[in-house]
Amino acid sequence: MDNLFIVIPAYNEEENIDAVVNAWYPILDNTGAGSRLVIINDGSTDRTYESLQKISSDHPKLVVINKKNGGHGSAVYAGYQYAIEHNADFIFQTDSDMQTLPSEFEGFWKIRNDFSALFGYRPVRGDGQSRAFIEKIVCLIVKVCFHVSVPDANAPYRLFDGKKLPYYLEIIEKDYFLPNILLTAFYVKNKDNVKFLPITFQAREKGIQSINIKKIIRIGIKSLKDFRIYNRKFEQHIKISNT
Repeated sequence: MDNLFIVIPAYNEEENIDAVVNAWYPILDNTGAGSRLVIINDGSTDRTYESLQKISSDHPKLVVINKKNGGHGSAVYAGYQYAIEHNADFIFQTDSDMQTLPSEFEGFWKIRNDFSALFGYRPVRGDGQSRAFIEKIVCLIVKVCFHVSVPDANAPYRLFDGKKLPYYLEIIEKDYFLPNILLTAFYVKNKDNVKFLPITFQAREKGIQSINIKKIIRIGIKSLKDFRIYNRKFEQHIKISNT
């Protein structure tokens, strides 16, 4: 059976974190004995880490990584690195805000061997029209900078082949704030065998959103420059790999 590592970053999610563990942990029951639920506590200032320590005593396959706050991107990257270093066959990433559904994971898992990566996309967003609009802008920026079209660049519901992910991850700086968008663009631009599947994306019920619309807009403006740089790095990486 394949070993699955579920990577979930968490920042100030004390209201959600027990429910997150209890929702996603059972997924490991139908996977290999080496499978793990990896939660990265990104310097939370509430009791997220303490809650994780407490619940870990009853969940032997739960791995808690405690790191200095560096943002969602660096936490995701740290989770990917951990999974790769521990020889994960497949790596799945989602978020800790309970906006995604574990019940939809089976549809991804069943076809895992047919694709290098499976990406979720959100046809309906429960977190509001403003964020849906921003995602459309993000997809437009990806198209301008990487010359590829994707239905959703940053959905926190993605399953990677553990052997292929390191090839793309090594292009990205470990503290970069948007690694998932870059990974989506890299896979599609390189014409890898990927598939986008629709997922449910609910409104957040508990906790506080750690990023606001104004900050998202500033990030979008900065990403125009960053993505052009990463497009060149990606093309150079592919060129070197093919020589």
